[in-house]
Formats: sequence, C-alpha cells, structure tokens
Amino acid sequence: MPTLYHHPMSAASRFVRLMLNEYDLQTDLAEERTWERRRDFLALNPAATLPVYVDDSLHAVCGASVIAEFIDEIYGVFKRDRRLLPDESFERAEVRRLIEWFLVKMEQDVTRHLMRERVFKLVMPKEAGGGAPDSKALRAARANIRQHMRYLDWLAANRDWLAGDTMSYADLAAAGALSTLDYLGEITWSETPNAKDWYQRIKSRPSMRPLLADRVAKVTPVSHYADLDF
Repeated sequence: MPTLYHHPMSAASRFVRLMLNEYDLQTDLAEERTWERRRDFLALNPAATLPVYVDDSLHAVCGASVIAEFIDEIYGVFKRDRRLLPDESFERAEVRRLIEWFLVKMEQDVTRHLMRERVFKLVMPKEAGGGAPDSKALRAARANIRQHMRYLDWLAANRDWLAGDTMSYADLAAAGALSTLDYLGEITWSETPNAKDWYQRIKSRPSMRPLLADRVAKVTPVSHYADLDF
C-alpha cells in the first residue's frame, strides 16, 4: 500500500489527504516531524518538506501540487464528474492558481507562522527552534488572516465552488489550510458568512472525517472543531 508522509497540522498534507479520501485511495499515514531531519526521510525528499507520497513501487513523489498532478494523471480521467482537476485549460489554470494561493501565499502570510509558534515549538527541542512562541510573529499572522478570509468569502459568494461550478483541488487546498487554523480557533467565522457556508459544505463531506478526528500533542482543538453546525 502507498504511504503518505505527513503531519496532521500541515496544510499541504491535509490537502493531499483530502484528495486521496475523495478518490477513495487507501494509504498508510506516517507522521513526520521534519525538524528531526531523519536520514531515511531525507533520502526520500532532501528538501525535508511535507507531504511525500511513496507509491507501491517505492517511488517518492514530493510536494502537494506535484502529488495532486501525479494522482490526476493516474486516476483523474477515470473519475468522470468526480474529477478534481477540470478538463478545460483555463479552468485548470484557475484551480492551480488557487492551490498556490492557499498553500503558498496563505502559508507564507499566515499558516506556517501560527503552526510553528502554537504547535511545533511545543514539541521541538530547543536546538531545533523550540521554546516560547514569538508574539510578534503571532500578531503579524493574525493580522493577515482577515485579508485571506475576505478573499475566500468573496470567492464563496460569487461561485458555486471556489474555482467554478464544481468542487476541485482548489476547495481541498483551502480546506487543508482553513482546517488547521480552525483547529486552533484562529478564525472568526461570523465575519465571513459565505466562507462559513462553504466550509460547512466541505466539513460535512466524508473525506473530512479523518481530519476532524486529528489531535496533536499538547494542543487541544477549539470546541467547535469537529462540529458540522458551528
């Protein structure tokens, strides 16, 4: 069986898990603490980044967008109306743009800072960067959340799904990022009702159930994290 090296609070890892769940593809999950820089993991991905998908032939596919394209090439064409990357070129481009928005831009502006300061530092040794959270980094990340949530709210208000008429990788990339932030209670959903309605639809899908069951050491999720009506 293929193996996905991931971390439960990695937005990119969550995106790939959602994608695999939507396509009913079974994988073993191997939680990886990248700051440990394990030799066996570095042999798979010298960049030491997540996620990494290792197929049955032991070939490693590294990075969320690369894994998404790889899975689409192999399985997407057989999914017909369930395909998560559209057939039409401009529609595909829009999906890819939004994947980059949520897994690169939002990651740089918001997600990675909050995960590092509020989650990873709690379990990282001091020599790897562990310790007390940086209040300046937290303030900057929290200031940036609202910009991203306003954009998500606009997308949800003006489209059936974030990239167009059907659910796509774009929705799963956004859900991967938003679900980590929601775990920590960092989103004020009342400010963006359209985004909330969209997230409720995503949250109710069977593919989300394993993510809503995730728990990480030393961090308890916000009370509404697993609730479909929040």
